[in-house]
Amino acid sequence: MEKNLVDLHTHSTASDGTDSPAELVARAHGAGLAAIALTDHDTLGGLEEGEEAARELGIGFIRGCEISTRSDAGEHHILGLWVPREAAPLENWLEAVRRRRNERNAEMVARLRALGFAITLEEVRARAKGSVGRPHMAALLVEKGYAEDRNEAFREYLGINGKAFVPKRVPAPEEAVRVLNEVGATAVLAHPFLNSPAPEMVEALARRLVDHGLDAIEAWHTSHSEAHTRECVDLAARLGLGLSGGSDYHGANKPGIRPGTGYGALRVPVTVLEALRKRRRARGLPC
Repeated sequence: MEKNLVDLHTHSTASDGTDSPAELVARAHGAGLAAIALTDHDTLGGLEEGEEAARELGIGFIRGCEISTRSDAGEHHILGLWVPREAAPLENWLEAVRRRRNERNAEMVARLRALGFAITLEEVRARAKGSVGRPHMAALLVEKGYAEDRNEAFREYLGINGKAFVPKRVPAPEEAVRVLNEVGATAVLAHPFLNSPAPEMVEALARRLVDHGLDAIEAWHTSHSEAHTRECVDLAARLGLGLSGGSDYHGANKPGIRPGTGYGALRVPVTVLEALRKRRRARGLPC
């Protein structure tokens, strides 16, 4: 049992995970974690269920979300932690983000149909209990025999070089940080070394976002090597930022990752959560 560990980056069926929010919290509780944050993509839809399950099981719960953004340097994800229950500006903003994603989904399904695949958007939506995304398209391609497995579905059709791929239409990272600050959430630059950018590129982005209210960097992540984690820790120290970390658990959509551990030796000590709470208290924010 790992009562000294936390996981501040997880996903449920409210976006592209395969566990319901309650199931995800139960897994975290079963693993003995002290606390878990639910950070579904561009939605707050699973937070009430997750929070209620955490209350019943006696595990700490942080309301969150993960926002996809893009700049000239590529795609960046921003985590929001401690999203309040009353967050109308964020809710309305995310609704517009989801609307753009729905338009993208429709375009990708149209491209799949143009390739001769008997797939409809309604079928894709039926496989999603929350936000629709490419994992649901991949599942349908496998189910109908158009791809052998999820990896082939992404490689041939849904990935960045796939025949049906449509680029995301997403906001700038500065905008995401701004709206999270507006509702009193902690804005975290997620997995900055996910796609192995140069350290100077990560630092340039972080410095830019600090001016808009960035509060922390996700140093511990499934995709990060020990060297990446050290880079994040050093960068946070230089910029006066906090540190966060999590597994990026998606259930069966990312096999091998478990709440609180991720791949390999990833561990996020509860002291990371305590330090983030201390930063929030210093700003007069609830935690």
